[in-house]
Amino acid sequence: MRADFENVFEQPGGPKYCWCMAWRQLENREHASNDARRRAMMALIEVGTPVGIVAHAEGNIVGWCSVAPRETYRKLSQEQDDSEVGVWSIVCFYVPRASRGLGLASALLDAAIDHAFAKGARTIEAYPVDQASPSYRFMGFREMFVARGFHEIGMAGSRRHVMRLER
Repeated sequence: MRADFENVFEQPGGPKYCWCMAWRQLENREHASNDARRRAMMALIEVGTPVGIVAHAEGNIVGWCSVAPRETYRKLSQEQDDSEVGVWSIVCFYVPRASRGLGLASALLDAAIDHAFAKGARTIEAYPVDQASPSYRFMGFREMFVARGFHEIGMAGSRRHVMRLER
């Protein structure tokens, strides 16, 4: 997992600025260097903390989805009930620019749903935005989640919809 994760993030255009630590606990998060973010993520992977999945196609790593137990992230919405158990969160997608528009985000979402339920999730929560949103687009688009049966339970801020899928 570690090598695949590093490969997707270190490729040209990869999100080396965040190392998928934007929604995770990180001391001095706003001022942490890219290297500090990378080290923090590698530490999570090394101890076996679920952090997400990578997509492979034709021998290449072509995408990433952060899907993990909600308690491994910092607070994702004001209404979040931390006493709930079995909630997994999907917080971001990365598909290289050259591969966008080919349905990889949808395939990653399908795989993330399967992964979370296979690992024991009772509920999957996501925080997508509307397609016209000027920010948080890395969290996915609302329509993609609706098409898979997610229902909206509220908002996180002014742009992010809080959506859930139960099985």
